[in-house]
Amino acid sequence: MSTATDLPEHPATATDDGRALRRMQFGWYINDWANAAFSATVLTVFLGPYLTSIAKEAADAQGNVHPLGLSIRAGSFFPYTVSFSVLLSVGAMLLLGTVADRTGRHKELMCGAAYVGSAATMGMFFLGGDRYLLGGGLLVVANIAYAVSVALSYAYLPGLASPDERDKVSSKGWAYGYAGGGLLLIANLALFQGHDAFGLSSGTAVRICLASAGLWWAIFTLVPLLRLPSRAGVLPGQPGVPSARDGGAAGGKDAEPAAGSLRELGRTLRGMRRYPLTLLYLGAFLCYNDGIQTVVSQASLYGSEELGMDQTSLVVAVLLVQIVAIGGALLLGRIAHRFGAKSTILGSLVGWVVTLALGYFMPAHQPAWFYALACMIGLVLGGSQALSRSLFSHMIPAGREAEYFSVYKVSDRGTSWMGPLVFGLAYQITGSYRSAIISLLVFFVIGFAVLLKVPVRRAIEAVGNPVPERL
Repeated sequence: MSTATDLPEHPATATDDGRALRRMQFGWYINDWANAAFSATVLTVFLGPYLTSIAKEAADAQGNVHPLGLSIRAGSFFPYTVSFSVLLSVGAMLLLGTVADRTGRHKELMCGAAYVGSAATMGMFFLGGDRYLLGGGLLVVANIAYAVSVALSYAYLPGLASPDERDKVSSKGWAYGYAGGGLLLIANLALFQGHDAFGLSSGTAVRICLASAGLWWAIFTLVPLLRLPSRAGVLPGQPGVPSARDGGAAGGKDAEPAAGSLRELGRTLRGMRRYPLTLLYLGAFLCYNDGIQTVVSQASLYGSEELGMDQTSLVVAVLLVQIVAIGGALLLGRIAHRFGAKSTILGSLVGWVVTLALGYFMPAHQPAWFYALACMIGLVLGGSQALSRSLFSHMIPAGREAEYFSVYKVSDRGTSWMGPLVFGLAYQITGSYRSAIISLLVFFVIGFAVLLKVPVRRAIEAVGNPVPERL
């Protein structure tokens, strides 16, 4: 006699699940669309040069500022602040990732962090004069909130696509992000170029552009808030993933997530040692992506201070990166479908080394060359990051997505710390941004060498996940 479990799935149920999945995917794509405004407008274009100019305004006769009693070059204040914010964000991401997996409240924590970050970003409208400490404080708060929000959003990826579709979905998410960030940059470019017509000073126009990123972030975060489920990592029509700690559903018998999260965090970090191949891949990613993120976050500073680019040229260059990165992410996603994600990522790292070397020799006061460099960055940027994210998602034990992606997010959009530290130290020692930019080659070379040694198939099998047809 047949049972209910022997019956075929009802067509209406399959249709409903497909519709629910597309709804979730769109909400996830728009989350990238929303937060990319902070990455592009704030971290990549406007805040670096503007905060540096404010720090120089407050500097002493030797060109130094003295935050927290330390004496540093005004030109190093921005990269040092980025590094400091990331060091603080590591603990926040790991703790809140553990809370999210423990309670199943991924969406609430993700969107809550997004609104804290957007509020801090909107507060950048009040920067001016010599308020470099206020700018540094707002950057720290916004970057920590950004890191937490994005780490939790990554945890949704395993529940948004089957293993063989994950590269495609991840690449599409990055494409949405670059499209959203690029669209806001177009508006900001128009505002900055026409600031005289609007009766605004250039500084006021920059502050409006910074605040607009926070407003954009806040408005579009409403879409994932309405479309994503509370718990990440579950495909429509599937039951929720049980807690890996006590065998029950998240949020079940343990009603005090905060009380046990620190202990659980310790268990998670210790438990990662059971998956050394996942850690090996993570080490490769943390290395090469720290280099990527430092290039992205310091490119405008390099362009303005070393290559003599004005603010308009910087915005145009980053806008080119955003536009080209849309096609780059989709193109590398297609290449990965044919040759595998690992091989495609390795190829993109070779592209990064070539790009960085050309940037070092680039002549100053030549916008056309700077724009060409921006196109090269865009071509490899989106794809290398999207494929790294989807490849890592295969190596995570089920039910631990937010925790593992919190560790992964230690080096992702805007959250690198080793690279900015090396960049800042190189400038501190040599006084040359060319020396600072070429110092980042080491991250790509080491990351390539380590990734080459990762046996991806064995790493996926070790955590008990299905292996995609092509790796």
